[in-house]
Amino acid sequence: MENVYIVGLGMLRFNKYPDRGVRDMAHEAARLALADAGMDKKDLGAVFFSNTFWGMYTNQHSIRGQCVMRSMGVDRIPVTNVENACAGASTALHLAVCGIRAGAFDVAMALGSEKITHANKAMALGAYASCMDLERLEESLNLFLKLSQELGMDTSAQDGAPGQGRSVFMDAYAMGAKWHMKTFGSTQRQLAAICAKNHFHGSLNPMAQYQEDMSVEAVLGDRPVAYPLTRAMCAPVGDGAAAAVVCSESWLKKLTGARPVKIRASVLGQGRDRSLDETDIGELLAKEAYAKAGMGPEDIDLAELHDATAYGELHQTEAMGFCPMGEGGPFAESGATKLGGTKPVNTSGGLECRGHPIGASGLAQIYEVGTQLRGEAGKRQVEGARLGLCENGGGNIGVEEASMCIHILERVG
Repeated sequence: MENVYIVGLGMLRFNKYPDRGVRDMAHEAARLALADAGMDKKDLGAVFFSNTFWGMYTNQHSIRGQCVMRSMGVDRIPVTNVENACAGASTALHLAVCGIRAGAFDVAMALGSEKITHANKAMALGAYASCMDLERLEESLNLFLKLSQELGMDTSAQDGAPGQGRSVFMDAYAMGAKWHMKTFGSTQRQLAAICAKNHFHGSLNPMAQYQEDMSVEAVLGDRPVAYPLTRAMCAPVGDGAAAAVVCSESWLKKLTGARPVKIRASVLGQGRDRSLDETDIGELLAKEAYAKAGMGPEDIDLAELHDATAYGELHQTEAMGFCPMGEGGPFAESGATKLGGTKPVNTSGGLECRGHPIGASGLAQIYEVGTQLRGEAGKRQVEGARLGLCENGGGNIGVEEASMCIHILERVG
């Protein structure tokens, strides 16, 4: 099977950009990635373009990627539009990898761009619901309430109805956090420790939307969203774009001055209907990724995990096998996941601080881990980083993600 390498990375800082759109942000990220690879746009054999909300905001559906690429002078080559909720950008990379391994082309770009901020905040928050099964949305919301009641942790009177004044995903994560607290004894303070750690990492990352350090006490004292989550524990609304240029091993030999990162594993899967105490999509896909890479969780030097809330990181440290199930909270409190710890997680600041423009987030993870493996992360550099993992979940059906991608990357040289 053909080896695939990341040779170009591009990203603009995630933030709120009232005067920018999906198209021009995508152009910037694409140009940065091509320049980083030392390539011209004519070298591209295919593009996989990730976006979720553009059609909902402006009615631009169907050919979003073609609109973006044609307007920057890229034509004739195949452009595939990818929509896979929050996992769209990592899915775009997965498809690019599959195409190269199949011999369809030697060079491809995965590109994600998202504009979420909108003058109509209710519209922006409501758009997130499209990442759930809308025909069964009421059923899903009732499930969250039912499970909270069964756990003896129904806070609906305090929090309000699910999705009221917030993304409905905050209720999904809150429900999972309550289950974890009831089952394993994890605490709100442990979630705050994860969040404070990510704010520290974000303060070192010039690409992060939030770049201010924050104490555990400040996190706990922030505005409640849906118990046990406070505002600081939840990913902000924002805009941005990120891109990666990937190529075959034969094409890599043609490049001069390349700083390649090898893709050891790329896996994509979807969730299933299950109970809260059954093995979830993250655990299953992580095992598949480790098998493809020929390694285990103990070999990973750093990871970017999907932390749309602090509970997301807590759970995924367990699902990826970095600590035993139920011990994600103490694992974080121990300092293991902080820079200088045994398993640094979300050195970018994660979705909580780097930001979460849905169609670009997965490639922002790739940007961070690729930068770390190249030894170019500056103040947040993980010393001796050789292997990194990116886990990117997307959407929700029932009690778990609708989709998920995991990539394992390796330093070359």
